Amino acid sequence: MAKKELQLLVAEQKVLNKIYAIRGEKVMLDKDLSAMYGVETKQLKRQVKRNINRFPKDFMFTLTRKEFENLRSQIGTSSWGGIRYMPMAFTEQGVAMLSSILNSKTAIEVNIRIIRVFTKLREYTLTHKEILIQLAKLEKEVKGNSRDIENIFMVLKELIQKQSTPVVRNKIGFRHYD
Repeated sequence: MAKKELQLLVAEQKVLNKIYAIRGEKVMLDKDLSAMYGVETKQLKRQVKRNINRFPKDFMFTLTRKEFENLRSQIGTSSWGGIRYMPMAFTEQGVAMLSSILNSKTAIEVNIRIIRVFTKLREYTLTHKEILIQLAKLEKEVKGNSRDIENIFMVLKELIQKQSTPVVRNKIGFRHYD
C-alpha cells in the first residue's frame, strides 16, 4: 500500500471515528469539525449562527443536555472543558453546507474528505440492507420447506433403521434332502 493511500485511509478512519448516531441520524459534532478545519469551536458556531437560514433542522441541531450526557458517557470522557453551550450536531448535508460558510482551502479539503466518508457509510449500509433482505427471503423459503426437510429426514431414519436390523432370509441354492 502506497504511503499516500495509507494516509488517506488513516484520515478516513479518523473522520469515521467522529461520526455519531444521534436522533437516528449520522452526525458530526461542532467540536470535532472545528478541530478538523483548524478553527476554534466558537468561531465555527458564530459563522453558523450568522448563516442560520442555511441550516434547517435536518442539516444541524443542538444537542439536549440528556443527549450530551449520554454521548459523553459513551465516549468515556469526564469533561469537555467546561462547555457553556450544548454542542451542535451536523448531518451530512450540514457538513456540506459548512463549506459554503467556512471558505478556506483547509475547510474545502476536509469537507470533501468527510463527504466521501459519509458516502461510503451510506453505500455500506445499503449493501448490508440488501444482504438482510436476501436473508429474510431465504428464511421464508426455508420455513416453507421445513416440513419437506423433516419428511426427508424421517424417511432417511427409517431406511437406516431397516438396514441395521438383520433380515432373516431363506438360503438360496439346492437343498439336499435325505
